[in-house]
Amino acid sequence: MQREKSDQLFKIAKECMPGGVSSPVRAFKAVGMDPLFIQRGQGARIYDVDGNEFIDYVGSFGPLILGHSHPEVVKAIREAAQNGTSYGAPCEKELELAQMICSAIPSIEKIRFVNSGTEATMSAIRLARAYTGRSKIVKFEGCYHGHADSFLIKAGSGLLTSGVPNSAGVLEEQARNTLVARYNDLESVEKIFREEGRDIAAVIVEPVAGNMGLVLPDPDFLKGLRKITSYSGSLLIFDEVITGFRICYGGFQDFAGITPDLTTLGKIIGGGLPVGAYGGRKDIMSRVAPEGDVYQAGTLSGNPLAMAAGVATLKILQDRDWYDRLEVITYMLATRLKTVFEEHGFFYTINRIGSMFSVFFTESEVKTYEDVLKCDTAKYAQFYRHLLEEGVYFPPSQFEVCFVSCAHEMEDIEATVQAVARALDKMA
Repeated sequence: MQREKSDQLFKIAKECMPGGVSSPVRAFKAVGMDPLFIQRGQGARIYDVDGNEFIDYVGSFGPLILGHSHPEVVKAIREAAQNGTSYGAPCEKELELAQMICSAIPSIEKIRFVNSGTEATMSAIRLARAYTGRSKIVKFEGCYHGHADSFLIKAGSGLLTSGVPNSAGVLEEQARNTLVARYNDLESVEKIFREEGRDIAAVIVEPVAGNMGLVLPDPDFLKGLRKITSYSGSLLIFDEVITGFRICYGGFQDFAGITPDLTTLGKIIGGGLPVGAYGGRKDIMSRVAPEGDVYQAGTLSGNPLAMAAGVATLKILQDRDWYDRLEVITYMLATRLKTVFEEHGFFYTINRIGSMFSVFFTESEVKTYEDVLKCDTAKYAQFYRHLLEEGVYFPPSQFEVCFVSCAHEMEDIEATVQAVARALDKMA
């Protein structure tokens, strides 16, 4: 694999950008190498500046459910850009996307667009605090809700990768208002509510944890959170920035049959462009300015490019057959990969739901944050490097998720299985 141009660009980037990147996981530190600079993406493949081609299972960390450069999405962006890239004013596509989302996810009666998942989650907890008149929130170990101060306590994703449980610059008084429970452990939540329940404004959770690798909720976990929060007068916030429109058209809450009070969205609803949103019951969302007293604003919120890309994406996904296809193709890939790992004698766990999966190097099930921390990250790094040489692009961290897109074909699955087999041969 050639990488001279990537190495040259990274050397220059480190002189003008912290760590040479705009987001920590991109630095590839968790896999013991320097990053590749990507030049373009098409369908299920990406191409770097040195001309290397990879079957892509990152998909910009989730939003590209249709694959790279889908012609309908590109067309929508082009047409929108010809009319202007930003107005700082309402536009029709903003209303169209809002109506589509509210129709798809019944718990969202009103919605506010923002520009990132972080904006969505920090706005949702501000709203929850105002609505309940309470100060504290509950989050879960290993769950990442963006880089707002309230969330950088035992978070996942890049913070797990770097081994930093907190972030410098987060004030102690801010941290005291964030209570941390254990994912898939209702008893830990009940204990917190017994001690602090009167002060808890909300519980925020990734209904499917996607920032410590893929960790699935136990059958009664989310139902238990709904019961606890309803009883205590706290709000339940589903962070569906990753899972929204990924598992099924109505979000994971539709799949699970659970109704949260507030939902945060991102990734897919912008068709690959920067976007986020939060929404929920009318009586809660009516507290948001200018209708109410909870201030939140953004010049580029609801910008015509992201709205057009989102509308184009959701129109395609309204054909639910795409989700059936994603389920089948991802199931086949995960099943074949299990066989390959077993044939090579490696301890492993593959967690999967819908078009999301993670490969963990461990001999036990992965159901909790503690299970994740027992995984062999050095072995994953070795596996990653060999797999990259074989032309397959997995996330550059044990704690991220692989995504299959509508652009992946059966020949991509077969090529991936063979590449994994060759990568494991090198590790034997």
